[in-house]
Amino acid sequence: MTRHVRGFDLLAASEHLRRRDRRFVRWIDRIGPLDVGARWRKPFDTTDSLARAILYQQLSGKAAATIVGRVEQAIGAKKLHADTLGRVDDATLRACGVSGNKTLALRDLAARAARGEVPGSREMAGMADDDIIQRLTAVRGIGRWTVEMMLMFQLGRPDVLPVDDLGVRKGAQLLDRSEAMPTPKQLLERGVKWGPYRTLAALYLWRIADSGAPAKPPVKRSQD
Repeated sequence: MTRHVRGFDLLAASEHLRRRDRRFVRWIDRIGPLDVGARWRKPFDTTDSLARAILYQQLSGKAAATIVGRVEQAIGAKKLHADTLGRVDDATLRACGVSGNKTLALRDLAARAARGEVPGSREMAGMADDDIIQRLTAVRGIGRWTVEMMLMFQLGRPDVLPVDDLGVRKGAQLLDRSEAMPTPKQLLERGVKWGPYRTLAALYLWRIADSGAPAKPPVKRSQD
């Protein structure tokens, strides 16, 4: 069984992108090295991370952070686990600003975690990316994009390309100087040459997209 370490060699990945796709060269030179390695060294809990992802869905970062703070106060803990979420009833969650659908998602997550169906970081170290996606998207309210963000930002997997992400698609459009954004299928095909370092390609594509948009606060890509 392959054991996956958290993170990868960013310099080697950058040189790989330069060699395999000359269009990246000027952008990598312009943007410079991306310092994301510190994120991969931080401990994290899968259930807590997924719970926060659920609470952040379809909300601004400020509004979501306010709701998360209320939930933490209601459960009397900073970690959203199966046992801590079980301390509050649905009415209390609604009073914190949690919608009915998100409450159902949190309940499903807590139940699955209690049954041992949500793998922790140690178990995921022995799992392939697709297997992690399959396991975690079984949780109500958790889609592929959310798990891809976990793979990239918390597990540090090197070869993840979130083809449904509009920012990544916009970055690819600017990279190729195309008139239209690529479809997810087109981006998947386009990104074959970036493997096995498609994660770094996606990180640069986000930055490329940001460079072509009006100045605004950075998007919070994950919920840690």
